[in-house]
Amino acid sequence: MKTIDCDYFVVGSGMAGLMSALHLAAYGKVTVATKCRLQDCNTNFAQGGICCVMDETDTFDKHARDTMIAGAWLGDSKVVHEICSHAPEGIQDLIDCGVKFARKPDGSWDLTREGGHSARRIFHAGDITGEKCEAAMIRRVRREKSIDVREQTIVIDLIMSRRIGLGGENRCFGAYVLDKTTGEIYAIRAPNTILATGGCGKVYLYTCNPDTATGDGVALAWRAGAKIENMEFIQFHPTCLYHPQAKRFLISEAVRGEGAVLVDRHGRDFMKKYDPRGSLAPRDIVARSIDSEMKRTGDDCMFLDIRKKGRAYLVKRFPNIYHKCMEFGIDMATDLIPVVPAAHYACGGIRATVAGETSIRGLSAVGECACTGLHGANRLASNSLMEALVCARLTAARLGPHPEAWLRRGGRPVRPEIPVWKTGSAVPPDEAVLVSHMWDEIRRLMWDYVGIVRTNKRLARAARRLKTLRREIRDYYFRYLVTPDTLELRNLAVCAELIVRSAQKRHESRGLHYTLDYPRQSRFTRQTLLDGFKA
Repeated sequence: MKTIDCDYFVVGSGMAGLMSALHLAAYGKVTVATKCRLQDCNTNFAQGGICCVMDETDTFDKHARDTMIAGAWLGDSKVVHEICSHAPEGIQDLIDCGVKFARKPDGSWDLTREGGHSARRIFHAGDITGEKCEAAMIRRVRREKSIDVREQTIVIDLIMSRRIGLGGENRCFGAYVLDKTTGEIYAIRAPNTILATGGCGKVYLYTCNPDTATGDGVALAWRAGAKIENMEFIQFHPTCLYHPQAKRFLISEAVRGEGAVLVDRHGRDFMKKYDPRGSLAPRDIVARSIDSEMKRTGDDCMFLDIRKKGRAYLVKRFPNIYHKCMEFGIDMATDLIPVVPAAHYACGGIRATVAGETSIRGLSAVGECACTGLHGANRLASNSLMEALVCARLTAARLGPHPEAWLRRGGRPVRPEIPVWKTGSAVPPDEAVLVSHMWDEIRRLMWDYVGIVRTNKRLARAARRLKTLRREIRDYYFRYLVTPDTLELRNLAVCAELIVRSAQKRHESRGLHYTLDYPRQSRFTRQTLLDGFKA
């Protein structure tokens, strides 16, 4: 079996992964693995922008307070203040990569506002901010000689010291990976592994996430024994375009920030009866309100109304959204925009510090797959890319000067021997329909039973079926040779069960976790899953 050595192994190619790699390249050899192309990630689909206090009328304290309020006061205030205050450095990192953020005619920053924010503090590059940031980072990564990029490479499992027969503290030494192009399985050996794999939106039937969002990092870390936190808080973006051909296309929150109002099919504003902030309320409130109106009226969707802004403004400010809507026969200047909520972002994940440190030595986590305490029970709009930028920088600052080292014997560093990947009696799969059927069943039951509004009965049904499904998946995994679809299904099922188990433990309604059985908030705090189940 081939073994590739590096100093830093980064899994994932979104903003958290690529920015981590760029910072770490100054300290040693970096290998970046991504299971599709570099640009196939959530960052590339981000429309709105990146939070950063830059206006003299705004302050870090105001941004921190908005973040805590949106997160239903479950965030870690120290973490919130630290990340908010480091945001300007992250913005500068992107500018250094060549990102050109929007400016006003006088040269000042053209900051916008989104739901839950008390001021204009969103840096943007039109309505394709993520795409422009991703392209700029990719160009830099491609030029960096100390970064080895491995596309179409999916991680099977982390290499843990106890699993390879080493005593002492259990720590991570890289991972076994599958080359999707050739089918080869090999090891990437590193004393420092950084998971930046994004979220798990594909665990739900309806999501605005790309197909790559299968919760790989959280599942890998869980199987390795890492602590997982707050997985019950899955954010549903309130305004996904409702059209049969509009797969996972978002209508950015910036549209509401610039004056769009949520209305029913008769054009009546309904948000004020749910929250005094109206259409600019935080995402959890808006998503529940839309869901409630759809159930009350029996309608398939609600609508956004931004017609008062006029065509010239809309084409200039939201060119991508405007033209995409026109492709489906919707003119934002004259028509209401049909929208529905869709799974969007995981506020929980691998418990980590702002500098990426997890409960396992040699393993770091950055970005959406990590739970730092920033988001609490609900993420404030555009705080995600800010967190990825800041935590990538702080993780590199921690690992760069003082990286994890190889094992030491006789005072000398020794690379551990990595056992050859064993296939045992596994044979090539002959019934791929089983994988697709289980994939569909998980996503549908999660949508039906563990969605925007939950109950004890629905969660219990989901838990029972998931337990059976994971047993069937485990049997399939060991019986047949691994394939990308099998690995993603395995990870998806782990994340689904983590979400359900976490939701069952929280006996209150807070932020994104709303249950009819416990409609009020209690004194619950962050909860960490410590009682592992068989992975």
